[in-house]
Amino acid sequence: MATNDKSTESVYRVTEVIGTSAQSWEDAAKTAVQTAAGTLRDLRIAEVVKMDVKIEDGKVIEYRTRLQLSFKYES
Repeated sequence: MATNDKSTESVYRVTEVIGTSAQSWEDAAKTAVQTAAGTLRDLRIAEVVKMDVKIEDGKVIEYRTRLQLSFKYES
């Protein structure tokens, strides 16, 4: 049976972002979250979906981390 307690009802959106870094996948993830936090409020969870690298002349030049970020809709 449903209750009338609205404090436990929430809606979240999930959006995908990709961060890049010349140093590491971790830095790429941090960059993505920090940048997204500039326009999205109430970020809750970041899930790493994929990590890859950009290669030139046989050397890694860029780390890329793809994240799914969730944030809560304001009520």
